[in-house]
Amino acid sequence: MTVRPATTDDAGALRDLERLLFGLDAWSLDSVRDEVLADHVVVCDEGDTITGYVATRPADQVLDLLRIGVHPQGRRAGVGTLLLAQVPTTIPVLLEVSAANEGAIAFYVIRGFVEIDRRRRYYRDGTDAVVMRRTAQ
Repeated sequence: MTVRPATTDDAGALRDLERLLFGLDAWSLDSVRDEVLADHVVVCDEGDTITGYVATRPADQVLDLLRIGVHPQGRRAGVGTLLLAQVPTTIPVLLEVSAANEGAIAFYVIRGFVEIDRRRRYYRDGTDAVVMRRTAQ
């Protein structure tokens, strides 16, 4: 597995992975390109296949973790952990995750994130968003 900054050549594969993982809430190709061009995306790949990615964005005194996406075939293989390790620990990190995504919530809790809020009916399918925070270490 290789971890590297995403390039615009990755945009199509990232958009396809977004669709697979997030359905109606997936980013468009233009949104993916914007994040890549802003140097906010890191990918994990094996050969020519992107197995996962992480997207972050600085916001005032915190870092927003916008996405961690891991292809279903790459789950439970350390890809998510490897990607989260790319997120700085020297600044507080905020994220939102679907309340229905119990696996992701457990993943974040084990790695020091705590629930700080809920956003009701946040996602297009009507599920709540769990807002989580990891303090700077």
